[in-house]
Amino acid sequence: MEAPKYRRVILKLSGEALAGDNEYGIDHAILQKIALEVKEVYEKGVQVAIVVGGGNIWRGVAGSTKGMDRATADYMGMLATVINSLALQDALENENVDTRVQTAIEMREVAEPYIRRRAIRHLEKGRVVIFAGGTGNPYFTTDTTAALRAAEIEAEVILMAKNVDAVYDSDPKTNPTAQKLTELQYMDVLKNGLGVMDSTAASLCMDNKIPIIVFGLTDKGNVLKAVMGERIGTVVGRDNNNG
Repeated sequence: MEAPKYRRVILKLSGEALAGDNEYGIDHAILQKIALEVKEVYEKGVQVAIVVGGGNIWRGVAGSTKGMDRATADYMGMLATVINSLALQDALENENVDTRVQTAIEMREVAEPYIRRRAIRHLEKGRVVIFAGGTGNPYFTTDTTAALRAAEIEAEVILMAKNVDAVYDSDPKTNPTAQKLTELQYMDVLKNGLGVMDSTAASLCMDNKIPIIVFGLTDKGNVLKAVMGERIGTVVGRDNNNG
């Protein structure tokens, strides 16, 4: 049996992805689909940590543009990520995948506080860990959370599951001639504003040499393909396993 290419990964999910075709809320069919995708990887013995956004419930930036205090709006966004994380935990445990949620903002009645060593221990014991509450600080996105947590737990790669199948040189939804980019360097993302992740997150990945694989969440089996080393979507940064 072919061994997975990566032994410890961070899966980054946007909040919008959980809404499916809806503009708001959580689509339970999508939740179940994601849980099954993670289960496939989990059953290969890969250690999986997940960071999920909150844009399907609340976007801090959107709130601040309407006059709300930016820090307040961002804290509300962090709470939205907790709701999504608990929903995802429930979906995973319905598939018999042992899961823990850790929050950057303490709320012990519903989740553990984020403790790096405890998170690593959960992963080593074969549990999926979901990091909720962003970094615990306003002005940072969940992309930055994914990059930060990946560095902290020594994840080998960040898997960015999006609603498009790769990174393009322009928006493929509005430009039918948009070109698919299969390989990029961190500086390409930073200089060209390609929408892979925000600049803070991309810089953190570059500084810590954490590769990023961007792929479509809608295609069944893509998470497993990425973990097994199949070339899908767009690879950002030097791949540590290929030198």
